[in-house]
Amino acid sequence: METGNTGTKGTRPLDGLRVIDVSSFLAGPFCSTQLAEFGAEVIKIELPKVGDALRRFGSITECGDSLPWLSECRNKKSVTLDLRKPEGADLLKELVRGADVLVENFQPGTLEKWGLGWEDLRAVNDRLIMVRISGYGQTGPYSGRPGFGRIGNAFGGLSFLAGYPDRPPVTPGSATIPDYMAGIYGALGALLALRARDLTGKGQVIDIGLYEPIFRILDELAPAFHMKGYVRERMGPGTVNVVPHSHYPTKDGRWIAIACTSDKIFARLAEAMGEPELAGPDRWGPLKNRERDRAAVDAHVGAWTARHARDEALAVCEEFQVPCGAVYAIDEIFEDPQYKARQNIAFVKDERIGEIAIPNVVPRLTETPGRIDSLGPPLGAHNDEILRGLLGLSEERLAALSAAGVI
Repeated sequence: METGNTGTKGTRPLDGLRVIDVSSFLAGPFCSTQLAEFGAEVIKIELPKVGDALRRFGSITECGDSLPWLSECRNKKSVTLDLRKPEGADLLKELVRGADVLVENFQPGTLEKWGLGWEDLRAVNDRLIMVRISGYGQTGPYSGRPGFGRIGNAFGGLSFLAGYPDRPPVTPGSATIPDYMAGIYGALGALLALRARDLTGKGQVIDIGLYEPIFRILDELAPAFHMKGYVRERMGPGTVNVVPHSHYPTKDGRWIAIACTSDKIFARLAEAMGEPELAGPDRWGPLKNRERDRAAVDAHVGAWTARHARDEALAVCEEFQVPCGAVYAIDEIFEDPQYKARQNIAFVKDERIGEIAIPNVVPRLTETPGRIDSLGPPLGAHNDEILRGLLGLSEERLAALSAAGVI
């Protein structure tokens, strides 16, 4: 796989945009990282000496920072600033004067307590766009509660669907899915607000609860309950409304995913299995018959895949245009030719730890692509550039701020 980043030096869509990131851990930082990948200058504000909690979350590397920090805080500038102290709050306001976007994910009311709420910052810069990500959003009876990704999965309705009906709900892949989803929606919200600002000249707040992006992506869960009172239960690897649509074992101890989302696709699968009669009108051709006999259909397909090695089963499915795919572990992802062709894994060299493999930039723009310029920076690495260079603080002032623990 090629070593390098997406894109080349040149124009990016968000060149000239300045983002102040006062968030921590994952949801807020991931939001601003996406903006940074496409050209925004992101100034990451961290607590002096301590830094963002993400630096200590996950596998710790030789440089003292974690792999999630190095990967998910790419392309940023780190500045230390204690916002709890009046001088720190004042310096943030100075940065806000020249900023376009501010991203935060404190519990609601925290920034207000420090004199840095929306009204305070809007008074400094009425063109500011403020992305606010919290456990339950800025309003409602639960707004003051703390929240993490696991809670977002649970409260949003996803965890209840993960696992088997006769067993407790399990983690749906990763406890951090809501953090990443909220970060994506935060970045989308910032772009929408920037467009609105072009039209109105005014900034605004983007308000996201961690659970809300999860609830948003649960297809027909809400309308099906409202219309029919249907409460979807855990279905293991199966999927509501379609069958066969699951994970099936193969002869070599692997798994493949097969997705028959229509009667026509099932007919192709039946042909691929050498049993076209299965798709007859009196057998499993109509979806209603397959849903009626869901367990038998899945068992029949699983028995067929179990007679073949994974690559052989995939090849047959592909020959008959049946949507299928390998159920990959990460080691297989690293070896897959599609991942290599698309350069989905970027190998980035860093003087602190050598080469690191991280997920590459998404989405892929043909004319103004994003890119990875640097990994998550050392704590306070850009204090001089931002505090002295941008804000014009003197050596004496910087020394006094440092002595007071503000920076």
